[in-house]
Amino acid sequence: MNYKTIGIQYKDEGNGSIEGYASTWVKEPDSYGDICREGCFKNSLENRWNGGKNIPLLWAHKMDDLDAYVGTATAQEDETGLFFHADFNGSPEAEKIRGLYKNKTLTSFSFAYDVIDEGTVTLEDGRKANELRELDIFEISCVLVPANGTATVTDVKAGRRNSAKDADAIRQAISLLQSVLDEEDSDDGEDKPEANEASEEPKASNPEKEDLLAYIKNMEV
Repeated sequence: MNYKTIGIQYKDEGNGSIEGYASTWVKEPDSYGDICREGCFKNSLENRWNGGKNIPLLWAHKMDDLDAYVGTATAQEDETGLFFHADFNGSPEAEKIRGLYKNKTLTSFSFAYDVIDEGTVTLEDGRKANELRELDIFEISCVLVPANGTATVTDVKAGRRNSAKDADAIRQAISLLQSVLDEEDSDDGEDKPEANEASEEPKASNPEKEDLLAYIKNMEV
C-alpha cells in the first residue's frame, strides 16, 4: 500500500467539514517522483466507492484503529484533480483534528492507494517521472507532512456544538429569558389605576421585546 499527501482547506458546519484536493494533475513530480494522470481514480471511485461515496477519513492512515476513523468523504475527479468533501463524525478525536485544521496547525492530508497501472514518462523539461495511470484508493487521511505540495485545502468549516449538554443549556437559557419577559409583563400591570375603558389608549407595542420572543421561539430545541 502506498500513500500520497497534499494540502487542504477547512469549513465549519454540522460537526465540521473539510474539503480540498487529494491529488492534482500538475506535471510536477512529488517527493516520490510520481505524477497522477487525469482519470487514474475513475475506476476505483466507481467500483470500490459507488461513484465516490463514503470514503473513510482517517487520522494518519491508522486503518486498524477505530478511534482514528474521524469522518466520511465523497470524492470526484474534476479538471484540477481529485476533489473531496469530508464530514467529521463528532468524536473527540475528530473534534481535536478539526480544531487543528481550523487554527492551521494541520494543513495537509494524504490518501492510501494501490497501483493498478503506471509507467515512465518524460516531462517537458526533460525530467523523467513515474506516471500513475490507474489507482485503487482506500482512504483519505489527515496528516502532518504532505508528499505532494500541490494538493491544497479549498475550505474548512467548524461544526456547531450540538451535544445533549449544550441542548440542556440552551433550554435553560430560553426558560430564564421567558421568565424575565413574563415578569416584565406582570410588573407592567401592578399598582396602576384602572383606566376608563372609553378613554384607555391601547398599550404601545415593544418591537425589541417582540423580536426577542420570536427569536426565543425559533431557538427552542
